[in-house]
Amino acid sequence: MYKTVENTLFIGKKIVFVPTCTSTNDLAIKLLQQPAAVEGTIVVTDSQTAGRGQRGNQWQTEPGQNLTLSIILKPVFLAIKDQFYLTMVTALATYDFLKTQSPIPAQIKWPNDILIGGKKMGGILIENQLQGDSISSAVIGIGLNINQKDFVFHTATSLSLVAQHDFTLQEIFALLLSHIESRYLMLRNGHHDTLKRDYLQNLFQLNESANYLHNDQQFTGIIRGIDAWGKLIIETEQGMESFDLKEVSFL
Repeated sequence: MYKTVENTLFIGKKIVFVPTCTSTNDLAIKLLQQPAAVEGTIVVTDSQTAGRGQRGNQWQTEPGQNLTLSIILKPVFLAIKDQFYLTMVTALATYDFLKTQSPIPAQIKWPNDILIGGKKMGGILIENQLQGDSISSAVIGIGLNINQKDFVFHTATSLSLVAQHDFTLQEIFALLLSHIESRYLMLRNGHHDTLKRDYLQNLFQLNESANYLHNDQQFTGIIRGIDAWGKLIIETEQGMESFDLKEVSFL
């Protein structure tokens, strides 16, 4: 169903399509065990039965209506301490892509959910393989609601619902991958400051007072940014505090 992408240098030049699978990330990780695994290879499916999200959540999607894919990258140039830049790259590329298609601006909900109109339309799950003090390979899992109309949760939406028309998945697929390659090349070329600036400019609830949950305790705070490791910096009554992924929840 999916064709190789023409307007990229290496991402999307090799496509592995499976009609259904448990998880495209799992398949991509298995491919990485083969010596000939090529950077930029895409594993894509029409139906993912056991997709994973952050915090161990399941990602459920209607077969044949959305984009569910994983990208194999080999960012050997990236130190382990800088691995959150892969999250920034992927989230920003998705934002860039949606900017061309959605009448409503998208936002990035830390660390890597994609929102439109305050509702979730996509998510990212990155699994890194480490070697020494660098990242030998990474599998970038992306799930985007494109043409789905009905959702179990009222907090979800799709590009089709927002734009009021359906999309051709192959065209959306190619456009998304071109944006991912563009942002990834920025990272490879050392443009860390630009990536972080752009990520923060589009971060959900940045500099806004909101409620959060930490250790089963609700508190009010203001997101002020992220630290060098990608932890969320929230200004609380006690001052500036940093929170890792499993340490804070949005309310």
